[in-house]
Amino acid sequence: MEMQKASQDFFKDRSVFYSAFPIIEQGKVGTDWDFHLNNVYTVGILNFCFPGGEYDNECFHHEVKLIDVDDKHIFYDKLTYVYLEMPKFNKTEAELVSMYDKWLFVLKNLTRLMERPAALQERVFTRLFEQAEIARFTPDESRIYEESLKHYRDLRNVINSAERRGREEGREEGRAEGRAEGIAETRLSNAKSLLANGIALDMIVKSLSLTSDEVNLLSQRESV
Repeated sequence: MEMQKASQDFFKDRSVFYSAFPIIEQGKVGTDWDFHLNNVYTVGILNFCFPGGEYDNECFHHEVKLIDVDDKHIFYDKLTYVYLEMPKFNKTEAELVSMYDKWLFVLKNLTRLMERPAALQERVFTRLFEQAEIARFTPDESRIYEESLKHYRDLRNVINSAERRGREEGREEGRAEGRAEGIAETRLSNAKSLLANGIALDMIVKSLSLTSDEVNLLSQRESV
């Protein structure tokens, strides 16, 4: 799979050439191989149109296989080339209906989108836009992000360890309420420590599975 920004001579030759590698790599050394091959797909997301008006302006998705030229049946269905001529995809956000439409819209417009469009509310797009935001970080922003991520992972590890100890203490008491109280007390104790160290409220809430009201109440008690 590749994203091709500009047209180039012998593009089709290049595409067929690279598709040969995953075919050849399936060959097995020895006498037991029977030449069985797995499917091979080449997907090209093109920021240009095939030259010479090969396809009309409404046709941007092309699926190519080996066919018999006489009766047009698919002669070999394990080698497939899929090409998307992105300049021909011109749907607006209001016209997006299927997931296919939405993915094409994102692929064409991601670099120009300042925020996540309302039409792209599926969970998969949440992760996509988060990753895209990280990819645009400057070197300094990337360093700060990695440090913050490391701190968050360390924090989660400490919390998980403390909660495990709380559950063990609750089991020793042999009562369900003891286990619940042990976990709750551990979380509040951790929240108290994090507040004292200046950790942001939203991070404490997210990390400890507490509510904002619980953390705010704890903060008010500590300030008295």
